[in-house]
Amino acid sequence: MASREPTIITPADIDPRHNWKRPLAAPGRTNVDFEERVNFQRLHKYRLARARKALADAGMGALLCFDNNNIRYLTSTTIGEWARDKVCRYALLTGDGDPHLWDFGSAAAHHRLHSPAIHHDHYHAGMLGLRGTVPPSTGFMKQAAVEIKSLLDAAGVGKMPVGVDICEPPMLFALQEVGIRVVDGQQTMLDAREIKNIDEITLLNIAASMVDGVYHTISEKLKPGVRESEIVALANQMLYEMGSDDVEAINAVSGERCSPHPHNFTDRIIRPGDQAFFDIIQAYMGYRTCYYRTFNVGKATPSQRDAYKKCREWMDVALEKIKPGVGTDEIAQLWPEAKDFGFTSEMEAFALQFGHGLGVALHERPIISRLVSLDYPIEIKTGMVFAVETYCPATDGSSAARIEEEVVVTDKGAKVITLFPALELPIANPY
Repeated sequence: MASREPTIITPADIDPRHNWKRPLAAPGRTNVDFEERVNFQRLHKYRLARARKALADAGMGALLCFDNNNIRYLTSTTIGEWARDKVCRYALLTGDGDPHLWDFGSAAAHHRLHSPAIHHDHYHAGMLGLRGTVPPSTGFMKQAAVEIKSLLDAAGVGKMPVGVDICEPPMLFALQEVGIRVVDGQQTMLDAREIKNIDEITLLNIAASMVDGVYHTISEKLKPGVRESEIVALANQMLYEMGSDDVEAINAVSGERCSPHPHNFTDRIIRPGDQAFFDIIQAYMGYRTCYYRTFNVGKATPSQRDAYKKCREWMDVALEKIKPGVGTDEIAQLWPEAKDFGFTSEMEAFALQFGHGLGVALHERPIISRLVSLDYPIEIKTGMVFAVETYCPATDGSSAARIEEEVVVTDKGAKVITLFPALELPIANPY
């Protein structure tokens, strides 16, 4: 079957179409004929153009992606959370042609019928071994490597390095055995994903608006006798009913569990006066949230209020500093050192005073932390979207405050899109 002609990157394809004079939109999730919401064709063209440019800038012949986030970015396909840990899908981009996608069994046939973003003859069924449960001795990885090499040769890039993002060791060996020079492709894909266009920003804003509503419900339901796990179940149900395509994780941390932060949830029963914080990590159309809020249940002590006040102060000085051209080191140095809030090293305190990019993955560029940013800063750029997190343990030895805001970097600075009120400590169901 004939493939499409090679695609040329046009200025329109790679234009993010930012318009900072207008409010950031969070429209409804259904298609309508009376207003433009998310333009998915434009989104696909933009993501593919960004990837092609990053590939050209890196001097590689192709990108071979096994990371589901990169696969969705390149091909506008997904088969859900089930595939995230299977390493069962892979995509190849050779520059100016459509990507090739090898998907799980009948998913390839489904894509040919229903996913027109790439040419139908570029969808293939593929199976490499499901993380070793089908051993490499079957030859599936060798067959895949031979097929990939033939496509590289046909595209005229067979002698150039190929960027690979993540890979099982036997697959890496198979690629090398057929003469493919493998280099790091994850950095190239992160380059591509760094700047969000208007459609990506709209999807991230819609995702944040869904969590706004979940936090309002949590504030109503959070009372003595409710378990952390019940709040997690409630949030999962509400998010999926609103259209989430992946509730990746929800942290629910209360009472004596707050300090140090355990990054999980249990069946602990909420008690009067508990400080409790939550993180809601979910995706709408593949675009993720990371959104903490802290509540006190019924009442709050002076030490709990003080912890929240400090946590908010650390947040606000960071938000004020975020502007295009600022280095991530300039933000990180505004936060306290690990020893100042009870930790022995910056490694042990990592991700407590923290910033991280958001997009089709939970952690994209920029990463902001005293652990890495002071020595390896990167520049904040217009069109980045990232989360900023702060944490402060209370002097009572068990409580703690945790706040997180998601921001879009405009030409003037940070625009917060996480809108559930957090300037002052919320008291859920006050006595």
